[in-house]
Amino acid sequence: MLRAPKYQVYVALNKPRDVVTTLSDPQGRRTVVDLLRGLKERVYPVGRLDYHSEGLLLLTNDGEFANRITAASTHVEKTYVVKVNGLLTPGQEEEFREGIHLFGKKTAPAKLKLIRQGDAPWYEVRLIEGRQNQIRMMFKHFGRLVEKLRRVKIGFLELDQKPGEYRHLTPREVDRFRRLLKLEAPEQ
Repeated sequence: MLRAPKYQVYVALNKPRDVVTTLSDPQGRRTVVDLLRGLKERVYPVGRLDYHSEGLLLLTNDGEFANRITAASTHVEKTYVVKVNGLLTPGQEEEFREGIHLFGKKTAPAKLKLIRQGDAPWYEVRLIEGRQNQIRMMFKHFGRLVEKLRRVKIGFLELDQKPGEYRHLTPREVDRFRRLLKLEAPEQ
């Protein structure tokens, strides 16, 4: 028989590079669960960050919360800073913003802003969807490779921990997310 958790837990983790966003890994690599020392409740990642990406990752035992945050239909924006191996042209930037075809389906419109010039420029990318390796694939579509990728914000919540560290969301942050996601308050 499945039982609802006694109480709901919401955690923000700064996932370092070379950590897998799963509960266990058959290849024996470090997982996000390995970073949750001292957390007694079983929580699950909300969405993913690939092995080579880093940044803000939410974990929870609230399945409805997790489903709503990852659904493109709720329009919760995820913000990333991305270092690539060359500038996009203005035309490529516009196409990136409008959405491109990946695996036969067009991506939702994205926001894109150049934040640092150079041979390896940095862009800010904002998405409401998060397909597997989407940002890497979008840049690859234009012949650019992603060298670094960090998620710095989910909705209103900004990354504020050092790599490998986590914290519980405050009651105010949870309430704000619940309003954003149009979720009822949990029964006590």
